[in-house]
Amino acid sequence: MTDAVGSIDMPDAQDEAAASSDDKKKARKGGKRGKKGPLGRLALFYRQVVAELRKVVWPTRNQLSTYTTVVIVFVVIMIGIVTVIDSGFQHVVKYVFG
Repeated sequence: MTDAVGSIDMPDAQDEAAASSDDKKKARKGGKRGKKGPLGRLALFYRQVVAELRKVVWPTRNQLSTYTTVVIVFVVIMIGIVTVIDSGFQHVVKYVFG
């Protein structure tokens, strides 16, 4: 799959063809991305981040509030369980070491 900024999953086809046809030439490292300077690579990274963020399916407000409620309830239940276990261990330690 290729988009406007190129694909990072597949190597450059032109680089593979050039490397296989001319064994005498020194193979380039990194394909198209290897030629750019630090600012060019940073701009490419930024474009790829924006392209990936456009693919994200963002939750609706209703889904987000539901997920948040589930997480808060789960955390409260886990706090209760850990508190009960900790209290039990505290009583056992007081009984043993008195």
